[in-house]
Amino acid sequence: MPAIGYVQRLKDGSFKGSIRTLSVSADITIVPNRRKTGDQPDYLVQAGGVELGAGWIRTGEVSEREYVRLSMSAPELGRRTLYANLGKAAGQEDDDVFAIIWNPGE
Repeated sequence: MPAIGYVQRLKDGSFKGSIRTLSVSADITIVPNRRKTGDQPDYLVQAGGVELGAGWIRTGEVSEREYVRLSMSAPELGRRTLYANLGKAAGQEDDDVFAIIWNPGE
């Protein structure tokens, strides 16, 4: 699955980076949802100060590693919600660099 962006984990637990596709090029931040209760998302995805989506911490069934499941929606992204996973960037030695991996199967 192709990476549609990359983010860097910051000391405060948030992520900062960008999404790049054929029709979208945006700087984003993924910030912890400090007001989370119940089934609310663990993270909020923002671009230009506008909430673009959310993320939930999940555990891989096979790998048993944690990752963040992202859901994003905006007119610029088209009619369908964009789903992606935030996980370790392939070949990256920096533990704080993550790839946003498009998940078209949703």
